[in-house]
Amino acid sequence: MTDVTHIMKLNHLSFPSSDTAATARFFERYLGFTIAGSWEQSYILKRPGYDVVIDHSSSETPVWPGNFHVGFELPNVEDLQQLYARFKAEGVQMETEVFNNGRGSRFFCRAPGGVMFELNTRKDAAPEYQGTFDN
Repeated sequence: MTDVTHIMKLNHLSFPSSDTAATARFFERYLGFTIAGSWEQSYILKRPGYDVVIDHSSSETPVWPGNFHVGFELPNVEDLQQLYARFKAEGVQMETEVFNNGRGSRFFCRAPGGVMFELNTRKDAAPEYQGTFDN
């Protein structure tokens, strides 16, 4: 790693959406982002440390590779289960139930616009995976 890449940090992620307003509201309502601005049907959302840009695409919903997703980590299994129940009750498009694959518990869902999210916790990960996570 060079000196420059050592100090590099994640600045932003950018997602296309055919329904940018609904996608931005999903990020705000469920993922704790603040809508910081908009232009020409696109939005910029903020969280401490990085931004998300929701870029307006044509009237077609973007096609994502089957396993493409963005992951967010929650502190524990109880928080994960509570968020899962909220998503399900409020009609979020769920892709899976809560499950544990050894690396911790998780579930997958889709935001308006089609991007898939993994919400997970590593608190219940098997011992062989514990050393692979940042503290």
